[in-house]
Amino acid sequence: MKREILKYPDPTLKKVSQPVKEITGEIGELIDDMFETMYENGGVGLAAPQIGVLKRVIVLDVSPIVEGQEPLALVNPEIVSEEGEQESEEGCLCIPEFTASVKRAMKVVVKGIDRDMREVEIEAESYLAKALQHEVDHLNGILIVDRLSPVKRDVFRRKYLKKMKSGAAV
Repeated sequence: MKREILKYPDPTLKKVSQPVKEITGEIGELIDDMFETMYENGGVGLAAPQIGVLKRVIVLDVSPIVEGQEPLALVNPEIVSEEGEQESEEGCLCIPEFTASVKRAMKVVVKGIDRDMREVEIEAESYLAKALQHEVDHLNGILIVDRLSPVKRDVFRRKYLKKMKSGAAV
């Protein structure tokens, strides 16, 4: 079932998500809903808080950009190591029509649990590493605007909120 994506500045987006204690049918259904919602909105990743569920669950499908990469669903993902640096434009389904240049690690190792309750460790670099970091940020209440300098963040907030009030942003 497609769910509604919360939009900035919804306060839920700033909250830290809680770990999932047990993978139940409810979590499986949440993962299915997240994939459907992500695909319907043209995204490559989605974190549960973006649909108002404060649980540590993310889904990703970077296969349109990273050839051969299968879709991923991770429960309780944790970045255990980072290496290098990359900076590139990022967008977010919670902040329509906005992109920002964000610095991230070039390589990451992420541990988590897949939907079949198996512990997994993913070594990722480049685009997949960036996407994993972006979604884990959501679980910690961090948005791409929080990664901007204070001056750029202030300019963004004023312009974006003004745009939203005028009805220009959806």
